[in-house]
Amino acid sequence: MYDLIIIGAGPAGIAAGIYAARKKLKTLIISADIGGQPVIASKINNFIGFKSLSGVELKKALEEHLRSYEGIELKEGQKVSKIEKNGERFSITAENEEIFETKTVLLAMGSRPRKLNVPGESKFEGRGVFYCSICDAPLMKNKIAAVVGGGNSGFYAVLDLISYASKIYVLEYSDSFKADPIYIDKAKESGRVEFITMAAAQEITGDGFVKNLKYQKRDTGENKEIDLDGVFVAVGYQPNNPLVKDLVKINNNGRVIINHQTQETSIPGIWAAGDVTDVLYNQINIAIGDAITAVLNIYDYLNER
Repeated sequence: MYDLIIIGAGPAGIAAGIYAARKKLKTLIISADIGGQPVIASKINNFIGFKSLSGVELKKALEEHLRSYEGIELKEGQKVSKIEKNGERFSITAENEEIFETKTVLLAMGSRPRKLNVPGESKFEGRGVFYCSICDAPLMKNKIAAVVGGGNSGFYAVLDLISYASKIYVLEYSDSFKADPIYIDKAKESGRVEFITMAAAQEITGDGFVKNLKYQKRDTGENKEIDLDGVFVAVGYQPNNPLVKDLVKINNNGRVIINHQTQETSIPGIWAAGDVTDVLYNQINIAIGDAITAVLNIYDYLNER
């Protein structure tokens, strides 16, 4: 019987594991991988204490910190398939059919890239349609690419592509870009980025590989096309909620509703932290802080019983 099972090993899950170890809670972390969504970032400039580091460097630092504590069990390469409440306890079933019993649960599954859901997107996924610029930007060497999405995620992709692509288009659905000004300025300085606002992606076409992106100018209704070699989708993230959408209360955006003072969900004994929750801002620093709050509250909860 565990005191706590943490599902997910991104920044929130790892921070929770570190604090659980400090509180001497018998803890198990179950996760398909370590590092979570930030691993794909080539540069992170707002993680407190570091002027700049890559997602891989952040993962390494967090993982080393976690593994420096004894008593934390980590099952990497496993996903959880089911959570069942049995009285005041929980049964956690992994995809390999292993079952674990625990007194409390912390949901830290994070999020995944949101798709455009336009014709051609699925057909050309991996053949010109990409979701990870740090992984796939090198494929655009001396080629033309488009980034769909004008927030920070989109401009992270732009900055990754600047080292490779000969031309980059950035398409934003609204009338202005939402990315931090420092990223927009860097993109402008490159001289290779064309900015297009009020653009709604309509279709991705090609033969064996992407050749064309069709979009509509929302302000004029005009349909336009871009001949290119790759489309990088960066239109935000959606929570990894399938495991719990019928277990705890979620909002209209699919995010787990929590008590923002304690991180408790609608089910006693289950807490949540990070991008899977209805937190106002999705930031690494905030996810870590919320995970720590959750573990401190879990510790109090267990002591009361």
